[in-house]
Amino acid sequence: MKAVLMVNLGSPDSTKTKDVKKYLAEFLMDERVIDIPYVSRFLLVKGIILNTRPKKSAAAYQKIWWKEGSPLVVISHQLRDKVSTYTKTPVYLAMRYGNPSIHSVLKKMNTDGVTEILLMPMYPHYAMASTETVEVLVDELQKKHFPHFKIEKFKPFYNNPAYIQLLADKVKSTLNSELQDTKIVFSYHGLPERQIYKTDPTKSHCKIDGSCCTTPSIAHKTCYRHQCFETTRLVAENLQLKTENYTISFQSRLGRTPWLLPATDQLIEELGNEKIEKLAVISPAFVSDCLETLEEINMEARQEFTAAGGGKFTYIPCLNVQPAWAELIGKWINNWN
Repeated sequence: MKAVLMVNLGSPDSTKTKDVKKYLAEFLMDERVIDIPYVSRFLLVKGIILNTRPKKSAAAYQKIWWKEGSPLVVISHQLRDKVSTYTKTPVYLAMRYGNPSIHSVLKKMNTDGVTEILLMPMYPHYAMASTETVEVLVDELQKKHFPHFKIEKFKPFYNNPAYIQLLADKVKSTLNSELQDTKIVFSYHGLPERQIYKTDPTKSHCKIDGSCCTTPSIAHKTCYRHQCFETTRLVAENLQLKTENYTISFQSRLGRTPWLLPATDQLIEELGNEKIEKLAVISPAFVSDCLETLEEINMEARQEFTAAGGGKFTYIPCLNVQPAWAELIGKWINNWN
């Protein structure tokens, strides 16, 4: 039997500090999230981060938590249910970190008689800390526990025309008549620069120098930075945006090593200082609203912008459970099946 496994990032089980700490430990100890030697990662995460960050993160989750639970998890379940109305192929859902775990869902699929799986990481862009870590974990679990599974991996969809159209439509429907006189920031989750170099199969193309992302290369298949710029370019072209009316940035920095620039928080403050009258922010790296969009962008970035002297701030939500988005995923599944 064929089935689909959709995988999203995950969330703590609750906003209690102990649950947030447990989630952060699993997340940050992943060698593809903090890609430094184990001993250094252990000392950083266990010795410093988990002694300081869980309480602060718990407070942030409390700001955006729904009565049904974590927005990301709730939306992901709703999306899975909606997708199931557009395909006859069984669709399962797991989280890379937290619950339901990938292992537990694979066990359920095995019990249900599934033999062929389409693995769909819910990340438009390829990165070590997103797509790759999902694929590697599934490969490990398959080899150890489910060798009979036949697994096909769905490719990143950052430049899929139908996906681009949905993003463009989301921008248009949110901004309406204000589209052409609003400055739009495309804010993507940040990554350490070293991870861009590590995912370059040529080990020579990626230089983060302003030109490599526009120079054709096989490296683009796994280059997060290129794919973010490409999504932005395609959406901007679809919307016929003037160059001066949009820009790109990267959010959620961690640590002191070089990360992709410009940083969203610094850019938002600068735009506020420039007294931009209308600013909108969209986060195309996420398909479901979560802590990074609801709290970091819609709350913190909004406050930073207005405090610096900016005018109207608009957050453009993720695709979430939009019927057209669920229908598109259903079409992708049906094309596989």
